[in-house]
Amino acid sequence: MRNFVCLLILLFCFCNTEVCGQQKAVFIILDGIPADVLEKTSTPTLNEIAKVGGYTRGYLGGEAGNYSQSPTISAVGYNTLLTGTWSNKHNVWGNDISAPNYHYWNIFRITKTTNPPLKTAIFSTWTDNRTKLIGEGLPQAGGIKLDYSFDGFENDAKLFPHDEGRIFIFNIDEKVSAEAGRYIMENGPDLSWVYLEYTDDMGHKFGDSPQQTQAVKNADAQVGRIWNAIKARQQKYGEDWMIVITTDHGRDANTGRNHGGQSERERTVWMVTNVATNKRFRQNPATVDIMPSILRHLRIEMPDNCKAEVDGVPFVGPVSLSNLKAVRHGKVIEVTWDVIDPSGRAIVQMTKTNNFKNGGNDEYVTVGDVDVSAGKYAFEIQQLDSGFCKIILKAPHNWLNRWVVESTR
Repeated sequence: MRNFVCLLILLFCFCNTEVCGQQKAVFIILDGIPADVLEKTSTPTLNEIAKVGGYTRGYLGGEAGNYSQSPTISAVGYNTLLTGTWSNKHNVWGNDISAPNYHYWNIFRITKTTNPPLKTAIFSTWTDNRTKLIGEGLPQAGGIKLDYSFDGFENDAKLFPHDEGRIFIFNIDEKVSAEAGRYIMENGPDLSWVYLEYTDDMGHKFGDSPQQTQAVKNADAQVGRIWNAIKARQQKYGEDWMIVITTDHGRDANTGRNHGGQSERERTVWMVTNVATNKRFRQNPATVDIMPSILRHLRIEMPDNCKAEVDGVPFVGPVSLSNLKAVRHGKVIEVTWDVIDPSGRAIVQMTKTNNFKNGGNDEYVTVGDVDVSAGKYAFEIQQLDSGFCKIILKAPHNWLNRWVVESTR
């Protein structure tokens, strides 16, 4: 009997350890805050989080002047984060979200498909984030359902009367952030998205101004509600939480009111996280890097066909390489990359099709096997009639992909 009781105690301790070590993540988008504005504003919450993990500038908008160039517009930035891909893949080009390509799975679809028991939540000042970008319940988006959603208040003019000063949006942000803090504290969902809008409204209305600065301070306090909930759960349950806070675009340099173009200030974003980061975090990371970083923290492995299309590089954990380039010179394609961890070898593969875009499969041919430390590889291609091919570099710690585009596709 004594042995049986001891066994039960050991099993309880083991199960408790498993629960205590559970990985959880929340990402927060604070709309339209230029990095230079953030850096000169008092943000005690973000500073505290960055002190635990780190702060960096980064970029969005894809590669300017190349096939992945994407507008620096809100919904475009959100979907870039959600899918880890640029607009040439996810097909969101504006806030109308007219025809998103759901074949490029978002982080919630990957999470719920690969590990259905995990709990998901969204707290948002814009309903389209759930209904159009995630595509909750839509068959073409996988039919997934989030476990908890808190949004739609922008459509409730009775509870939040619309005013020219956009104070109703601030009040919604207050409600959304308070509920996010409460729900996370009480329920601890595994993956959550919090979206707050008011900072962007003040940018559009006043540009670089005291009003914008105050809006950033308000947003920092709202993030504090979520951060306090995370700290409380970490202390009470020993959970392993990752929080990432970022913005979806910068603003024009002249007034600070506009965005959408490819100027440096519009393309420059920032990221704050509480977790230990790798060298990629200090390489001017991109918005597309956030999705694979969160999945890695959650210990979720993407399906290979999705992994082959993601444009981001994880900024947590081990990483082999980054910044893949591919240039065709006649019959030769030269591939180059930045080496982060030189150990191991990389498999170079190529396909001349883009069937994935339409829900199909691409058959890749291996064209090389090279030391990661080499940083480059060249191979001959007999013909490229379509003017298009996709290249994958499969290294020990991460994959990279690149298109060679010589015609509109």
